[in-house]
Amino acid sequence: MNYPGWENRPLVAQCANIGSEVSRAIRWRTKKNQEYARLAFFRALELIDLTLQSSKNAAAMKELARVRSALVDDFAGDNTFHSTDRAWQRYFDAFARAANML
Repeated sequence: MNYPGWENRPLVAQCANIGSEVSRAIRWRTKKNQEYARLAFFRALELIDLTLQSSKNAAAMKELARVRSALVDDFAGDNTFHSTDRAWQRYFDAFARAANML
């Protein structure tokens, strides 16, 4: 997909948008619609990858790379990190609140 101007958005706004896709993936997974959950999950990964490519903040990129690994583990792996839907919601909701203050 094409996300014009993605690299110019503040990191907090990028993370809020990533969180929106993660929330969609969670909702669809809860509703047992694996196809839509998978599509939302892949969009979240795509946005994470775009953010990793465009950011100059090494500390933030390290955390985002870990988040990516944990998401893959949860949605496509064995959830060895024991992630929960509620934990993902809480993590990304913080970015949404911060982005709303921009």
